[in-house]
Amino acid sequence: MAKAKVAYVCDDCGVEHPKWQGQCSACGKWNTLREFTLQRAAAGSGASVAGSGYSGAPPEVARLAEVETAALARMPTGMHELDRVLGGGFVPGSVVLIGGDPGAGKSTLLLQVAAAISGREPMLYVSGEESLQQIADRARRLSLPLDDLLVAVETRVEAIAELAQKHPPSAIVVDSIQVMHAESAGSVPGSVVQVRESAALLTRLAKQTLTTVILVGHVTKEGNLAGPKVLEHMIDCFVMLDSPAGTRFRTLRSQKNRFGAVNELGVFAMTETGLKEVANPSAIFLQRPKEMSPGSVVTVTWEGTRPLLVELQALVDESRSGYPRRIAVGLDPQRIGMHLAALHRHCGLSLSDQDVFANVVGGVRITETGADLATVLAVLSSFQNRVLPRNLVCFGELGLTGEVRAVPNGQERLREAQKHGFVQAIVPRANLAKDPVPGIDVKGVTSLKQTLEAVEALG
Repeated sequence: MAKAKVAYVCDDCGVEHPKWQGQCSACGKWNTLREFTLQRAAAGSGASVAGSGYSGAPPEVARLAEVETAALARMPTGMHELDRVLGGGFVPGSVVLIGGDPGAGKSTLLLQVAAAISGREPMLYVSGEESLQQIADRARRLSLPLDDLLVAVETRVEAIAELAQKHPPSAIVVDSIQVMHAESAGSVPGSVVQVRESAALLTRLAKQTLTTVILVGHVTKEGNLAGPKVLEHMIDCFVMLDSPAGTRFRTLRSQKNRFGAVNELGVFAMTETGLKEVANPSAIFLQRPKEMSPGSVVTVTWEGTRPLLVELQALVDESRSGYPRRIAVGLDPQRIGMHLAALHRHCGLSLSDQDVFANVVGGVRITETGADLATVLAVLSSFQNRVLPRNLVCFGELGLTGEVRAVPNGQERLREAQKHGFVQAIVPRANLAKDPVPGIDVKGVTSLKQTLEAVEALG
């Protein structure tokens, strides 16, 4: 009997190695290689989903100019915030992966969506982690319509394909991909090879039948998606549901989307009747106290296709050790060090003996550079123990040479700030609009030194 071939796959990047080693040579992560046994695929198994009845058509070649195109008829989810993140709804034949921490509300959100869609489109909800009684109990607790939604408890992807053939749905929810297994893959459920093969079979099912497949994925303790990194490359859309500690709000962000904007943000609130969308997210992140304190500044960040007002807070304190700390939550810590160096080089302000802490209120993560100016002003406000005006908003990118650069969608950001009652703004001069926004006094700056002078002029 031929000896079974063994391979070692990195959990983080999905690269295979011929033998085990402590560090992955592709991504550099340690202790991420997992062993699995390679098995020969049965003859003809690559042409169809085993046991499903869906046979792969013979390969064809067509001229690109002769291929007919049509507008994608999206399937609305019934939730405006979710539709925004997806780019307008589910696309037929697409594979959507929703990840998140345990208890974030992934299953609750998808059960709500499945129940809403089932009233107008055939919908199949497959769970490998809950019984039918548990699903029904949760649906009744959330007061969801139960008449049209089809549910099943199954962990074999071949059986799921057979159910899709017997009861053709417009969309299938699979909760979760980590507990699914394919009979053609000789490994235990949850292993690297099983997650990859199960996702591949479900992806093939989606493309052959134009059925939308929504997968639920768990995350590791580091906050990354569990399973091989190649899983993110196989699917069409990947969204992450975050649940900041100590709050009932949930943020849904798209990290990959072939049919919409990336980094689009949706905000939900967890209630007794499930997840409710928040129509005005800026309002929940601007719950500031009546008595303002030093170190607080409001900025307008751009999330996907809309502006969002958030509060930045900074705390500067004398360091008790020889190595001052630079800690940022919701911001890039490396940019904090760059801003402090720019302050010292161009404004003569040294914080080399100070601990600097920065935080974005509400658990929002800012990845764009438009928050640079607000971060610097928050640090200076705390360092000088000076309270900035409550009705002040600022945004802009700070360069290493001390210049303040323009950011995209400056006019829309100012309109959003004015709508929430802000009457003063400090922005890059290049973002000054030809038609001023009524009700808000905007000061344009070109350098960090001018920014400090504009703050001094505010009184």
